[in-house]
Amino acid sequence: MKKKIIIFIVAGIVIFLLASLVLFDFNKKEKNNGKTHITLAEVTHSIFYAPQYVAIEKGYFEEVGIDIELILTSGADKVTAAVLSGDADIGFCGSEGTIYVYNGGEKDYLKTFAQLTQKDGSFLVSREKIKDFSLDDLKGKTVLGGRAGGMPEMTLEYALQENGIDPNKDLTIDTSIDFAAMGGAFIGGEGDFVTLFEPNALELEKEGYGYVVASIGELGGIVPYTSYAARISYIKENKEVINNFITAIQKGLDFVHTHTDKEVAKAIINQFPDTSLEDIEKVVKRYRDIEAWPKTTEFSKESFDHLQDIMIENKVLDEKVSYDKLMYHE
Repeated sequence: MKKKIIIFIVAGIVIFLLASLVLFDFNKKEKNNGKTHITLAEVTHSIFYAPQYVAIEKGYFEEVGIDIELILTSGADKVTAAVLSGDADIGFCGSEGTIYVYNGGEKDYLKTFAQLTQKDGSFLVSREKIKDFSLDDLKGKTVLGGRAGGMPEMTLEYALQENGIDPNKDLTIDTSIDFAAMGGAFIGGEGDFVTLFEPNALELEKEGYGYVVASIGELGGIVPYTSYAARISYIKENKEVINNFITAIQKGLDFVHTHTDKEVAKAIINQFPDTSLEDIEKVVKRYRDIEAWPKTTEFSKESFDHLQDIMIENKVLDEKVSYDKLMYHE
């Protein structure tokens, strides 16, 4: 009799658990309206990434059956770590991140499948107003340059070297300050110059703390600056999802190239509730003026090699990794 009771209890528990799992799965699908949920780790939240936010706000991801969850993960190293750990499905950061992971010996390494920007998105901000600025004005000064080995800092050093300036002898580049804290540190009195993404650079100008004197992107040239990457296993198992993701991003790029600065600003304003429409429009123009956004999500072997040239000059890479090894081809 006791055995029968135990059997009934166990059977009841199993039925309850199975029903719970079915209900959970049903609710999950209902919540996402049958769409594929993707956790996307982004390196920073900036107007620099306008095409991505256009794709979100205009429903381009929804059109291809994708539900996007954005998580902010400051630093390319932290983005790649989130993808490798499974905390994120797709990482969005500098393309150098995939090279570091591959050279680290990771078997299930990351492959890039789409680019969003083709130039460095940071601007050099001076504490003092400088007429007719040149890189020679940095000699003897201190620049808050960002994380050592990160693309903003490496692009700055590359530009200096290309103009005959030794970044180790002719000036001081401070890499000790966290990326997200650089603006605050500059306001607090640290450094003579700082490299900042928008809208942070514009905000410092408006508040009277500094003046934008140069675009690091214009100085550094064309590279697959920020791109999307996922583990090779994830890409293999989700090719349709990856291709649909690319479709949505491409539509975002098409939008910014066929609409005015104000129209782009209006499309993404919900992503930047603390920034005025007028300021967003100004920033969009700044990025359009330096041709920050490519026409297509595909990037060339030449731009990838240029990225690695910058890394080699900065002594964070010994030899180039094959373009085909780290680039996903449909």
